Amino acid sequence: MSGVVVIGAGQAALSFAVKFRSLDETTPLTILGDEPFAPYQRPPLSKKYATREMSQEQLLLRPENWYSDNNVDLRCAAKVQVIRRDGKTVALEDGSEINWERLVLATGSRARRLPDNITKDLSGIHYLRNLQDADAFGEELVEGRRVLIVGGGYIGLEAAAVCAAKGLEVTLVEAADRILQRVACAETSDWFRKLHESHGVNFKEGVGLQDLSGENGRLKQAALSDGSIVETDFALIGIGIIPNAELASAAELSVDGGILINEFCQTTDPDIYAAGDCAAFSFDGQITRIESVPNAIDQANAVATNMVGQPAAYKANPWFWSDQYDVKLQIAGLNRGYDKVVVRPGAKPGAMSHFYYCGNELLAIDAMNEPRVYMVGKRLLEAGQTIPLDKAADCDFDLKSLL
Repeated sequence: MSGVVVIGAGQAALSFAVKFRSLDETTPLTILGDEPFAPYQRPPLSKKYATREMSQEQLLLRPENWYSDNNVDLRCAAKVQVIRRDGKTVALEDGSEINWERLVLATGSRARRLPDNITKDLSGIHYLRNLQDADAFGEELVEGRRVLIVGGGYIGLEAAAVCAAKGLEVTLVEAADRILQRVACAETSDWFRKLHESHGVNFKEGVGLQDLSGENGRLKQAALSDGSIVETDFALIGIGIIPNAELASAAELSVDGGILINEFCQTTDPDIYAAGDCAAFSFDGQITRIESVPNAIDQANAVATNMVGQPAAYKANPWFWSDQYDVKLQIAGLNRGYDKVVVRPGAKPGAMSHFYYCGNELLAIDAMNEPRVYMVGKRLLEAGQTIPLDKAADCDFDLKSLL
């Protein structure tokens, strides 16, 4: 009997299943995951899971019995090879086929990897994208060891914080002029650089990785573009992610930096939907992918609602977070196209907020240990309101009065 098939078993897949089952208890629902694990949380992998403060069972998004209790056929280690739109089937690597009436692509993303001519198949080079990656990374976290982190985005900085807190000697290399250059203003970059330097992290910005070398197949050195050599015991590579859109592309669905979806989360085939890191959509007139847990949940919920015949356009309200040491960074909005940044001193030491504007229009907020500022700003952004520039800078002004 045909039903709904979900390719992928991450946050978007699980969120879709939960929402769909709340709306439709009987339609057959199958989740196909290529990992040998039930859907689990990704954000704790580089932090509490890698440091052994969190167990594999605690990572699970739902207990394993939830799937059978809710009539969900979860198939782990089930890798899909091809989507056949004409016959509405998916072919698996083991040679089996599954029929579908409607399909959800929740294929997620994968870590961007260094070229083979740089890594040379050396051991001790790590990426952080899945549970097995985190297991291998966690084995390296021994006090006094040296780690090279390549990439100064949020993944690299979170890993740097974990390593520094565990007593490792941390060197972080960023090819761009500054850390967080792609995603944040210079003020936020400066704030986090100072935070990490206070914990002993050594930064090399505007410096690229040229080569890696080792002994007996194990990483030992990194050669950098400034001519320096970094001795290291292992490396963590955090240079971005790539959406898993190959299945969609092979099935001749439209792909542009991700699997293109319309306002109802449908691909160019109305019986095939997409959600999460793999999905690209129009936001403020630009093709956009949002790499976050909240977006995966919201899109998945929209897919389920639309699929059961309750049409509702998906509206993105971007928000993100990052935990580093004792700092919680909370971000609301997208800062694309900003022309000025307003700095708001924190209510307490170790707190700060940065407001991004285009003209007088508020675009986004970075709030460091300022949950109240973040929540007010998020609500104003979602309502399409702004904050006068002078009020944003005035820490004595109660932003809540603008709601």
